Amino acid sequence: MSIYEKYEAVIGLEVHIQLLTKSKMYANDINEYGALPNTNVSVISLGHPGTLPRVNKRAIEFAVKLGLAVNANIRKENQFARKNYFYADLPKGYQITQDKTPICNGGAITIKLKNGGTKKVNLTRIHMEEDAGKSMHDQDAADSLIDLNRAGVPLLEIVSEPDIKTSDEAYAYLTEVRKLVRYLDICDGNMEEGSMRCDANVSVMLKGSDAFGKKVEVKNMNSIRNVQRAIEFEIKRQIEDIEEGEEITTATRSFNAVTGETVWMRDKESANDYRYFPEPDLQPVIVTEEYIAKIKALLPELPNELFDRFVKELNLTDYDASNLTDTKSIALYFSELVTKTKNYKAAANWMMGSVKSYLNENALTIERFPLKAERIAELIAIIDEGKISNTVASLQVFPEMVKHPEKTPMQIATDLNVIQESNSDALQELVNQAIGGNPAKVAEYKAGKVNLVGMFMGEVMKLSGGKADPKLASKLVKETLDKA
Repeated sequence: MSIYEKYEAVIGLEVHIQLLTKSKMYANDINEYGALPNTNVSVISLGHPGTLPRVNKRAIEFAVKLGLAVNANIRKENQFARKNYFYADLPKGYQITQDKTPICNGGAITIKLKNGGTKKVNLTRIHMEEDAGKSMHDQDAADSLIDLNRAGVPLLEIVSEPDIKTSDEAYAYLTEVRKLVRYLDICDGNMEEGSMRCDANVSVMLKGSDAFGKKVEVKNMNSIRNVQRAIEFEIKRQIEDIEEGEEITTATRSFNAVTGETVWMRDKESANDYRYFPEPDLQPVIVTEEYIAKIKALLPELPNELFDRFVKELNLTDYDASNLTDTKSIALYFSELVTKTKNYKAAANWMMGSVKSYLNENALTIERFPLKAERIAELIAIIDEGKISNTVASLQVFPEMVKHPEKTPMQIATDLNVIQESNSDALQELVNQAIGGNPAKVAEYKAGKVNLVGMFMGEVMKLSGGKADPKLASKLVKETLDKA
């Protein structure tokens, strides 16, 4: 047994999501990514004396939405607190957050494991707070630059229980969180833009032990893959340090994406360091049962619900259902498509094949796809009716459909002269010609060379100009040869 097999990791993740509100958490400044530095600010977000905050109602709605989606308990009386610390990009010198009264407690997110199973990752809490500004240390050779556009942007912090055991599970968890917030339309989930950020709390302990090790917090990870890499490095580092007799210290570390290593930043702050106390300028926010019921009625069908419906009602494979629910817009398009065709497997194949390929090749989202769902359903129908083959549909008809979305697939197939010959009498004449013109090959077939059916099929396709219905033609070729 290697030293690494003696230990197991204990991982908890803290995910901050920036909310897609029009204004900030406690001020009416515009909440917009990419604006010129220090333009989306006001006396409130800059912390001028005598200014008073107001709670963003839409942020409350988004918090309740997320809480309902993860089956959390929604708090009725929500109070705010001041979290005091000094950063150059924190104008007020404190952050308005929730301390003892998070808007959501409990709940869980179900992740899919690599072995095909699932695991429930329990949540500790979800609370509302505001973001700090942004310090940039690589824009100027001599000075750090401050952009306060982000100061006051609404955040929800999602804190998991330490239920995650591996970096793969952490990757799956963050993937599900991002998918969920995108389905709810509360966050765009773009980690590279900082609108979804993750801190990982990692510790290791001997397998079978009930004593947790000292946890280390890792920050500054701008992708789900980098969170996975940081956790992998940290687990290995801690195990090796313990085996060498060194003591793990509770600290905050930063992840270097270039080297793949974590480095010490500072000792880990405790709650006492922040000197939490109730925010005196904000009254408690009361969330009523009626309000919760109203928000619940507006919830969209969630990824796991769609996945289960696609598998159980449409008889799709787990693989197909997972692909089709990966993004909300694709799932909604597919949901509309299967109301217009009963060939659900063909619908899934077209979505994951030609449609996605077209979107990728043209750098488009499904919202800008030129074809309505009914056009894809019409294409599936004429294939099922034997009017065109799958190959012809994919290589010839579909490319013309996206160029001429006003035309039906049947019109395009007719214009291209690719309608299959499905008349059995007409096809029988072609089969007779193909077989009658090759008596020597017929004799070889009768002598046991059954693979010659393919040769005769090729002759039939030539005689038909490629328009013979392959299934019917193959059936007639075999029947005619067996009677010869």
